[in-house]
Amino acid sequence: MDELAAEQAGLVLSSFDLEMAWQLGRRIREIAAERRLPIGIEVSHGATPAFFALLPGATPDNLDWVRRKRAVALRFHQSSLYMRLLCENKSVDFHDRYRLPREDFAASGGGVPIIIRGVGVVGAAAVSGLPDVEDHQLVVSTLRGLL
Repeated sequence: MDELAAEQAGLVLSSFDLEMAWQLGRRIREIAAERRLPIGIEVSHGATPAFFALLPGATPDNLDWVRRKRAVALRFHQSSLYMRLLCENKSVDFHDRYRLPREDFAASGGGVPIIIRGVGVVGAAAVSGLPDVEDHQLVVSTLRGLL
């Protein structure tokens, strides 16, 4: 948990706009295509999707997962992986604890908030299709590469 908090603190941007959202999504897609990863990708500006893609092998379920992971990152200002681990460490069910519907929120790795220094959370990037820790790492490593 401390490692994830430190990781997030190191991903704070000086700005983020629709062009940057598109570039982040495009870069995640390029990496996924090179590795032949069957994923869905969504990058939002606020709660509005600014980039969306499904790669070969992804399923319609990945559409739903990226939306639900994004919702967690935007609501809690933490990664969806952080929220999963927080609840596991406290032995509580995420949905019961926060009274959130399962159809709208997924505390599973892959959703990462986009944070601007001095402003706060302004969007999120989410990936679905790999094991959740790998989804998370793909978003984080790509975001770090854009810094």
